[in-house]
Amino acid sequence: MILSGALGAASPATVSVSISSSLNSFRAHKRYGRGLTIAEFKCKLELVVGSPASCMDLELYTSDDKFVMKLDSDEALLGSYPIDDGCRIHVIDRSGARVGEYEDVSRVEKYEMSATDYEKRPDSVRSFLKRSKVGKFNEEEMLKKEAEQEQKLAEEKDLAEAISVGARCEVRVSGQPNKRGTVMFVGLAEFKPGYWIGIKYDEPLGKNDGSVNGKQYFECQPKYGAFVKPQYVTVGDFPEEDYGLDDEM
Repeated sequence: MILSGALGAASPATVSVSISSSLNSFRAHKRYGRGLTIAEFKCKLELVVGSPASCMDLELYTSDDKFVMKLDSDEALLGSYPIDDGCRIHVIDRSGARVGEYEDVSRVEKYEMSATDYEKRPDSVRSFLKRSKVGKFNEEEMLKKEAEQEQKLAEEKDLAEAISVGARCEVRVSGQPNKRGTVMFVGLAEFKPGYWIGIKYDEPLGKNDGSVNGKQYFECQPKYGAFVKPQYVTVGDFPEEDYGLDDEM
């Protein structure tokens, strides 16, 4: 049944509704023009629910999910039905498709482009980066970064070679209290690039027991071990701090 004239002259030109379907579990919230015919409306719904327009039956529900009527006249205007903002339009699929068929993306055949074909595309992100000489495609910038990294590594190596295993030291990091301990490891490590100094602190101020990611670089009690960069380590006559613990009972 079509309720012609159900809308007054002051009714808005569009209506906001939720769309549900017998094929899908989700609901979509959309806005449509009231001047659409039901046939045109069904064509737009194809993109939302996946059902062919020719295989749709439409039902109108209120905002609190009470059934109102069927939208069963393809020639009628959407606005000729008593549809208000917040109503729900339910699409019943008659194509024979199974429930959830259009939700299972694993069944969608995916196109994969070979690296060679991608390299040839003029409109790819890689082509844009090459033309713009950005990041790794800027040879001058990459050479500069490599030179800086090599220089930094050489400086770290010189500092590390001046530190001997077994030496007493003090770790001085800006914004942190100074920590004293004994050098237990000097060299390259697997957990991060560059040279590292492994230290056994006099107090449990560290982060590990001399091991990182399962590899043991030196041995100490848990929370007594740490790895720091050479530039933060000062070697010298640093006796253990006297915290007055012998005076306590």
